[in-house]
Amino acid sequence: MKITKISPAVKTTGRYNVFVDDKFAFSLDESQLVKIGLRKGDEISEERLDELKTESDFGKNYIRAVDLISRRLRSEKEIREYAFRKNWTKENTEKVVERLHERGFLNDEKFAASFVRSRATLKNYSRRKMELELTKKGIKKEIREKILTENEDFDETTALKKLIAKKRNHYENDQKLIAYLARQGFSYDDIKNSLSD
Repeated sequence: MKITKISPAVKTTGRYNVFVDDKFAFSLDESQLVKIGLRKGDEISEERLDELKTESDFGKNYIRAVDLISRRLRSEKEIREYAFRKNWTKENTEKVVERLHERGFLNDEKFAASFVRSRATLKNYSRRKMELELTKKGIKKEIREKILTENEDFDETTALKKLIAKKRNHYENDQKLIAYLARQGFSYDDIKNSLSD
């Protein structure tokens, strides 16, 4: 088998389509192409073709993961769940996660800090609710505790008072409001104290 053509991909800038025996076989991004040193006219075996297709899949998976993280930070668990939903191979998933860590794009501590900052300032979450959400996103206990303790933007009493001000008119009586606030993770005593202020 012979590589008969390497041409820029039409839809994806920075990727190149590789043709083997005049048929499209796989695509690689520019850095992969340079690293592998593939050229038109190279003879390749069936085994080498399979290796190159695996490398192609890794490149696509990695770019997709970077795209997700560029829209908002993600936890490692979220990337792994995405990979599972998209049927990435286990090998490619591990390679993608490792590369994201190496490049500093995947960091559960940074993710947790960003999450707590945004929930504290925009959503008025309770500490308990933040801890639960971070747990669901796969953040280890020591990271959760560190971030929740160190975050200066987070004051549960202020969050509770803001939430009361925002939601008070949505409930016909205090009992329903108290039930709502308790579901948000605030303690009954804190709710009663804030309502009586």
